[in-house]
Amino acid sequence: MTLIAHVMPFQQFKQHLASGVVALSTWLMATGALASEAELPKGHFLLPDAGNMVGEVYTVTASEEDTLLDIAREHNVGYEEIRMANPDTSIWVPGEGTEVTIPSQFILPDEPRTGIVINVAELRMYYYPEVEDGEAPRVETYPIGIGRDAYNTPLGITETTMRLENPAWYPPESIRREAAERGDAPPAVVPPGPDNPLGQYAILLDIPGYLIHGTNQPDGIGMRASRGCIRMHPEDIESVFWRVPVGTQVNIIDAPIKLGWGADDDAYIQAFTATDEQAFGMETLLSVVDLIEEHKGEGRANYEQVSRVLEEANGQVVPLS
Repeated sequence: MTLIAHVMPFQQFKQHLASGVVALSTWLMATGALASEAELPKGHFLLPDAGNMVGEVYTVTASEEDTLLDIAREHNVGYEEIRMANPDTSIWVPGEGTEVTIPSQFILPDEPRTGIVINVAELRMYYYPEVEDGEAPRVETYPIGIGRDAYNTPLGITETTMRLENPAWYPPESIRREAAERGDAPPAVVPPGPDNPLGQYAILLDIPGYLIHGTNQPDGIGMRASRGCIRMHPEDIESVFWRVPVGTQVNIIDAPIKLGWGADDDAYIQAFTATDEQAFGMETLLSVVDLIEEHKGEGRANYEQVSRVLEEANGQVVPLS
């Protein structure tokens, strides 16, 4: 995918950057003095002193006008997350007074807590911003959209290389070819604006043609719907755009099973549909059970419970008895 940015005058760029730095400094000073995690923005958490879990599951009440996707976006979760947490609730008309579960408890990926970690199986990004001396380390997590079948988001460690504000979009040859087969005539370039699928902000990765960017179709966040790029809600990409330095490490992983440990050392498990959509076999079950028993150091893991979680693979954080 080829991109081009609309270049701002240098003086305007300096003013924009300065205003962003001032806003960020104000935010950092405020968060540095936080008395509790409850005062952080949604999806922002202090890193735990013990264990590897943040957040909590809670419920909200739908209004007459709400869709499940409206509620998901307001509470920092994506399409699949809200759907799996509320399997019996209508996506489009949950109904006034309906209790909606918000799956806002997260097991941190078992990866170094630096830069950006993207778990494609989970459809979620974790960002570990650098903090000043004396500041509590934090993690920010956001729902994302990733590549659909035949356009899998590539895995591995890369880094951010450039930030583009108001990028233009040049449809790749594959899209132009598909459009021609439908009898449509795709434009050579889509300028910034409401029709631009990149949204207002894009962060280029050191993988040719791949970006982290906004979208003009936010309902697709939390789905496998892109051609490999990582999509974010417009407000989410805007919130990190000026704060992710060029050269930030981006670790893209595929971890469909995560094990969690609470502050009290209780064990938890979370499973997602594998990106290759293959069922978890006996070898996977035994490996997970071995890891649980190795960590707990006592007793035996509940094979049936672990097997059931892997079979359902619904993304819910389940405490292990």
